[in-house]
Amino acid sequence: MHEQRRVTDSYWLTTAPGPSRPPLTEDVDVDVAVVGAGVAGISTAHELTRAGLRVAVLEAGRVAGGVTGFTTAKLTAQHTLVYDRLRRTRGPEGARLYARSQSEAIEHAAMLVAELDIDCEWEVRDAYTYVRDRERAEEVRAEAEAAREAGLPATFVTRTGLPFPVAGAVRVAEQAQFHPVKYLRALTADLVARGGRVYEETRVVGLQEGGEPCRLTTEAGHTVTARDVVIATHYPVFDRALLFARLSPRRELVVAGPLGDGPDPAGMYITPEENTRSVRTAPYGADGRRLLVVTGEHFTPGTGDPRAGFDRLAGWAEVHFPGVKLDHAWATQDNESTDTVPLVGPFHPGARHTYVATGFGGWGLSGGIMAGLLLTTLITGGDSAWRELYDPRRLKSVVREAPALLKTQAEVARHFVGDRLKPAASVDDLAPGDGALVRAGGERLAVHGDDEGHLHAVSARCTHLGCLVSFNRAERAWECPCHGSRFGVDGSVLQGPAVKPLEQHDLG
Repeated sequence: MHEQRRVTDSYWLTTAPGPSRPPLTEDVDVDVAVVGAGVAGISTAHELTRAGLRVAVLEAGRVAGGVTGFTTAKLTAQHTLVYDRLRRTRGPEGARLYARSQSEAIEHAAMLVAELDIDCEWEVRDAYTYVRDRERAEEVRAEAEAAREAGLPATFVTRTGLPFPVAGAVRVAEQAQFHPVKYLRALTADLVARGGRVYEETRVVGLQEGGEPCRLTTEAGHTVTARDVVIATHYPVFDRALLFARLSPRRELVVAGPLGDGPDPAGMYITPEENTRSVRTAPYGADGRRLLVVTGEHFTPGTGDPRAGFDRLAGWAEVHFPGVKLDHAWATQDNESTDTVPLVGPFHPGARHTYVATGFGGWGLSGGIMAGLLLTTLITGGDSAWRELYDPRRLKSVVREAPALLKTQAEVARHFVGDRLKPAASVDDLAPGDGALVRAGGERLAVHGDDEGHLHAVSARCTHLGCLVSFNRAERAWECPCHGSRFGVDGSVLQGPAVKPLEQHDLG
């Protein structure tokens, strides 16, 4: 990464500071407990509160401080090349239900923005999936046809607002983009005003669901008793549903900064080419300037060197948008389900009062809002036309999922075994700011050298399922390549599914 461009916090988080919410300091009893305060958790809690239920949200960090706060904030039913695949794997009706559910989520968000008068930079924009390779043009043409058959206002075009020619693109009209943190802070304030409770810095570490009611246990030892529980932690923090076998974590880089003198591309763009490139702009300041947001260079957490990816992404942005001043750089994380469709509904086959929302595959804003509507319907005893489409217990997709599932588990096994065979580094070779796995006292330790040369050692075994972590030099964090857990250099949990920190060690 260029020396002058360091990894920063997300633009959305730095421009929407909000009031902190107190941690849970006592046992509580509610109708529904929601674990996680991202878009899926807050949307679900907000809808349940509007339905008159007593709701508590339990968040390990801050509201919108996880994946939602690091998104590119496109709210669209156009999800790269999903519809042509869906009509082949789920049939035309499955593709139609997917399109309708995602579109209704966008419409619902627009309604809330108007009803609550939310100042979140809401803008209506067309969404595009484009390719530059002429050999892939027919692939995009088929996607346009599938999306149109599914009910979206989709067309195949060869002209866009991008500053370079394309071989073809799917254009879906009248989608939306907004400031996701401002939106979620407003929803949070409204659900609290309606009697809901939101607890920050409250990590949930235990779930008892055998009888009624359910009970959650926090890291501080407090108990939350609830008739129903929703796990909305992006990657589920409990493994009893074995969803980790059906999810693949993916990390992606983002650069952003004020647009130069060139024209605004006036749309939301994504391509599956070039290791993904996603482009959009947003309001920037009061003088009509625009912020350019570019995403791409995805990789599995704990693999590769993100610094090189940041360089490639920034270089691409500077070539195609001359004059852009990239002053923000961050990374986000998504989970892809093995059959492409998110997992939203009952947590596992035996679940009666526990629910999950996960596997949004990079489209967590429309997916999270959809999840809030669907889960509220299920919890309040209603039914939904797309309940079976998203049901985590779905059996018909098992055969379809098998190749992707086997590939995912083979990759996990490769890391679990192969990473243990790699030679250990030497503490003496650690440069300031770097980290590596070393062997000390018969075990592997993850050692980080800070800028002053002090060494910080923690266990190298991820507390989720025991894979060895790897150091992310760009973000200075330990990451698990198996299921995406992330830890600070002091071992603290930054991102699940792990809920316990890496044990600290003394190098002597």
